[in-house]
Amino acid sequence: MPIVPYQDGGQVPLGAHLPSFYSPSSISSALLPTFPSAVVYPPHSPEGASAVAPDAPDEDLRPTIDIPTEHHLHDTPTGQAPSSTFVSAGGSSSDSEIQMKGRKPAIAAAGTFLSLFTLSQIYQNALFPKLTPISERAEEKTWVASSHSWLDRKVCNWFGFCGIAHLSKARWSSKPRIHSQQQKTVNGAGTEQGNDDFSAFWQSGTSDPRDWSEEEQDLRKIPDYVYEYAPYIHLFSGEKFWPGDIAEHLIHTTPHLNYTPLQAVSDHPNLTNLDKLNDWGRFVYLQSDDNVEDRPEWLGGESNIPGTPEDDGSDSDPNWEDLNDRPHGKLREDKDGEKESWFNSGIGDTKDKGGIRPPPGASTSPVPVPVDTPEGEELLAKEETRQPELLRRKTGSKVVGGRSDAPAVLVVVPKDDGVVDAFWFFFYSYNLGNTVFNVRFGNHVGDWEHTVVRFQHGKPKAVFFSEHSFGEAYSFGAVEKLGKRPVGYSATGTHAMYASPGVHPYILPGGILHDEADRGPLWDPTLNVYSYTYDYKNDTLRSSDKNPHAPTEWFYFMGHWGDKFYPLSDPRQYRFVGQYHYVNGPLGPRFKNLGRKEICQGNDECLLKSYTSARRAHRIKRFHGVGEGEEMNEEDVKRFVGPEDESF
Repeated sequence: MPIVPYQDGGQVPLGAHLPSFYSPSSISSALLPTFPSAVVYPPHSPEGASAVAPDAPDEDLRPTIDIPTEHHLHDTPTGQAPSSTFVSAGGSSSDSEIQMKGRKPAIAAAGTFLSLFTLSQIYQNALFPKLTPISERAEEKTWVASSHSWLDRKVCNWFGFCGIAHLSKARWSSKPRIHSQQQKTVNGAGTEQGNDDFSAFWQSGTSDPRDWSEEEQDLRKIPDYVYEYAPYIHLFSGEKFWPGDIAEHLIHTTPHLNYTPLQAVSDHPNLTNLDKLNDWGRFVYLQSDDNVEDRPEWLGGESNIPGTPEDDGSDSDPNWEDLNDRPHGKLREDKDGEKESWFNSGIGDTKDKGGIRPPPGASTSPVPVPVDTPEGEELLAKEETRQPELLRRKTGSKVVGGRSDAPAVLVVVPKDDGVVDAFWFFFYSYNLGNTVFNVRFGNHVGDWEHTVVRFQHGKPKAVFFSEHSFGEAYSFGAVEKLGKRPVGYSATGTHAMYASPGVHPYILPGGILHDEADRGPLWDPTLNVYSYTYDYKNDTLRSSDKNPHAPTEWFYFMGHWGDKFYPLSDPRQYRFVGQYHYVNGPLGPRFKNLGRKEICQGNDECLLKSYTSARRAHRIKRFHGVGEGEEMNEEDVKRFVGPEDESF
């Protein structure tokens, strides 16, 4: 019988608590996320604490309102005369004044109740439907009911303040789990946990170059110009969560169908069988085996900080351009570039891969559809500090970029009119969200970011940097470069990509919410990269001729690369007005609109900017989908999945 592990080390059998769809044969009934019928978590329940049924209120927590009873001296029994007069320092008080004084507490209580009732109605009827995505609204009742506190459930439902008691960090952390410290063989691959070399996983593909025809060889070639104009990435000098290796990430995670484990903790998927999890549908999450608040080493990835290349005394490295020669100032739209044939190319990706075209068979059978806003709205924590020793500055003729042990993933996508998009994907095992008035929101396990360089007939035309739910597109001449290669900046914590260092505020004025980037370690992704070509029309990924044995199955995994947003019973979880402390992990590269017609990630208006600014941005950026984890939008769920329960 499978078991569900507690974070504190205890285990309970699932038994009858398994959902009825706990079988691939009945996956059609599993499209809607569900909670187990009994709450077998929270992950960090104190030892000995008894589980409380979500819907059973705690009698001792029911709030009471004491309404004062007025006993006036002038109300005397029948047949009796008034015994005395009520005298104040200023003289006698009238009966009406006495009555008013007695009524003031009741009036105040009634006013307070009316105000709270009004706020409750505004939140429930106006704010909640707009702030909460459909996937979370569908689970609202069970999510709130998972709390053990009757008072917390009521405050959450009425006012949108959920898990206020969880702001205390005392119960977030726990002792490291025993299995996370053990050295063991993973899936018979001969790689032990704790071993930094995961290259064996990346050589486990079954493709054999000897079987390739000439046509197949051509389909797998990466043009030389893709590497010639590959981006450099400045990581933040004060970063706490550095690049990660997806092969290592799989070792430390266990697949869950919503909150129910699908495999034993010791039975990890790998890069060649990850797609088999699709048999369980789209609600599969790679849940961390460790409590992320314990900050296990694999989560931070400090061993993957790019190093400094050895100086061999040659002058072959590209030089720093004089940054003063690069245009600065207010961002301007490149109207001429938007008229070129390369700006709008191809037929666009299908809906199930983030594009605009309906997928084949959509009218007859439901298919999973990614969200229109592929990243949650996660922002900078202001207390982050730089590490001066990691700052890279102008160094004359030498490039200080180096190799990271975490490999980048390159996906080259040919389009029409000689257009080729080179997607550079960067993975991080953890995304640290923002803080607003010292309260953090938007954390999630797993984080995919990317930069795109668009070419036409071998010439670079534009660069796109992913930022949260959208991103910014620039003409190639506008961005900073080292030699021929564009330079991007990864913001601390969230890893959002920018074209310039500095503070990047958005959503709210005054820089309350912002990202920050600087010239930290310079990452050269070409020094450790696995490259692929992708036919977006047929949804076919091929390992390139440079690494023919690289696996492709991981690419087709349609689940989430991190935890599902934690239930309210979890002491690490809270939500204020639609903003969660922990949101869903992201979807993978296949769902980043690889067949996009314009260079921007979304399908809304795409502006091509001809100027960048190294100074603080004057325009506050605004993105839709604030605070959301990665899920489908309401329209796509109805169209491709079918009717869902909207009784919430």
